[in-house]
Amino acid sequence: MTEPLWAPSSAAIENSQLTAFTNRIADQTGVSFERYNDLHQWSVTETGAFWNEYWDFAGIVASAKGNVPVENLDRFPGARWFPDARLNFAENLLVEKNDRPAFISLLENGERRELTFAQLHDQTAHIATNLKSRGVSAGDRVAAWLPNIPETAVAMLATSSIGAVWSSCSPDFGAPGALDRFGQIEPSILFACDGYYYAGKVIDIRDKVRAVAAEVPSIRHIVWVTVLGTSDPNEGESRWEDWLETDAEPLSFAQLPFDHPLYILYSSGTTGKPKCIVHGQGGTLLQHRKEHQLHLDIGQEDNLFFFTTCGWMMWNWLVSALASRCTIVLFDGSPFYPQPGSMFDICENEDVTVFGISAKFLGGVQKEGVRPADSHNLTRMRMLISTGSPLTQEGFRYVYEDIKEDCHLVSMSGGTDLISCFMLGNPNLPVYEGELQSPGLGMAVDIWDDEGNSLEQEKGELVCTLPFPCAPVGFWNDPGNEKYRSAYFEKYPNIWHHGDYAELTANGGYIIHGRSDAVLNPGGVRIGTAEIYRQVEQFDEVVDAVCVGQEWDTDVRVVLFVVMREGEELSSDLEDRIRLQIRKFASPRHTPAKIISVADIPRTMSGKIAELAVRDVIHGREVKNTSALANPEALENFRDLPDLENRG
Repeated sequence: MTEPLWAPSSAAIENSQLTAFTNRIADQTGVSFERYNDLHQWSVTETGAFWNEYWDFAGIVASAKGNVPVENLDRFPGARWFPDARLNFAENLLVEKNDRPAFISLLENGERRELTFAQLHDQTAHIATNLKSRGVSAGDRVAAWLPNIPETAVAMLATSSIGAVWSSCSPDFGAPGALDRFGQIEPSILFACDGYYYAGKVIDIRDKVRAVAAEVPSIRHIVWVTVLGTSDPNEGESRWEDWLETDAEPLSFAQLPFDHPLYILYSSGTTGKPKCIVHGQGGTLLQHRKEHQLHLDIGQEDNLFFFTTCGWMMWNWLVSALASRCTIVLFDGSPFYPQPGSMFDICENEDVTVFGISAKFLGGVQKEGVRPADSHNLTRMRMLISTGSPLTQEGFRYVYEDIKEDCHLVSMSGGTDLISCFMLGNPNLPVYEGELQSPGLGMAVDIWDDEGNSLEQEKGELVCTLPFPCAPVGFWNDPGNEKYRSAYFEKYPNIWHHGDYAELTANGGYIIHGRSDAVLNPGGVRIGTAEIYRQVEQFDEVVDAVCVGQEWDTDVRVVLFVVMREGEELSSDLEDRIRLQIRKFASPRHTPAKIISVADIPRTMSGKIAELAVRDVIHGREVKNTSALANPEALENFRDLPDLENRG
């Protein structure tokens, strides 16, 4: 067992909410939980009892809970959680009505606002009143094309209070991407901004919004949220400010079944139109509360800042923290503007205690030589969360050496599919380099080979062997759950197959080696792309990379594309050093046959490398939905490259 990078103090363990929950369960069951693994094992062997007890511990607000925590636990999909419960998601987030700040909102242009819990409650009542006056009722869809600002959360809460279904994307989405999403779910109301700020630019999106609305007949009204100060409503449109000025009914909360649809999220959609993933009221609430409370120890003394857009599931996850009574810091704009350390300015200025960011961001600021430990006062920051892609071992060391030595680093992994995490942090356990600390409570995580055998300290497929409450209710417009079953249950019947290539370590933690559909397979040996990226990140000359397998002479060869730092070139000497690094610290099988310099690398809207799209382009195959990419023009860098011409 390796030495940990960080470990909690005995006082922190004693006072954590996870310890309080563990002691409660031990008192009630008489079962001794010597280690976290014992508690986790109980949570998946007695999974109905676990979720039932956690409901009570969290103080879930509901008009009915029922006596049955789960039915049909042997069916996945098909299990029904809390079938007799009646509750409302928004009611559980609007538990406070006081003058403490619920949101601190920051824009790239320097604008700063605060919204108290009392104001949040009041504004939600106004928006809900107007939604109902426009005929919105339970089950109707409400869409948003908005930045990460308080109005977005208010509109979501108002929608949820009625029992309508919320779906959002960020303003940087192109018109085809938004149409692919909203066109499938047929919303009746669209909340949209006039524009947004990004990397010093002012971007007006009104024409784009109106063009998409004209293509979706179900949209009968647009509500403009002013960001740039340019909203000028046409017929069939109104301004957010006008809705706030109307008389409001007292806020009421529709009491809904546990599985009543709350959100529609979307798959990345690079292989066709994005799948519309429906998440339920109760499962989303229960899972997010558990993660915030037990795994991250978030409470009302925390200032939580997670850099996200409204097109990424982390926005949904972030807003749920209102139920923990903390203050949420929102930011919209470029995380690197006006300089690479800007996010740490926010952490210092707003006394952020829990800071969330993508692994890609951490790699970027590390490359830029940002050292917040020397330049910023981060005394209040007790936790740093990384997600979006695997955080490398070097990324772990960077956090502890250059950001903050005494900090709980949480690398977590899950996704849009479950609107939460399979593996994440643990306030009672140490942090080991390159590892996610532990599986989430109630999540029966395992690593399997292709035949369904469990693996330890070997790489395999990430699965979940039991149903969990935050699994999708289903996909929108999916008769017989055909697309849903195909997405997760084809490889292993009745078992959730997540599509990550992962490993359980000797420390009891996890390593994610990349997406299993992007795994390289030279000579029949499976290689995770994250293992190669980890080595390439050692080179300051390289600012980004993508690695794919190319079909070559009846086999597969590894091809590495790199984006060079400005002023640097891909020399033969650098190629040799990259290959040597990969050969030495990964394996000879990982060593790329070709290393090619490109100007840019395509990424999805949530910032993930579009490996499959690159693989399709170099093989001359069509990329079916380029609107799912943030920078589809980057695909041209990979088309018809002479170095990849297969003459074999």
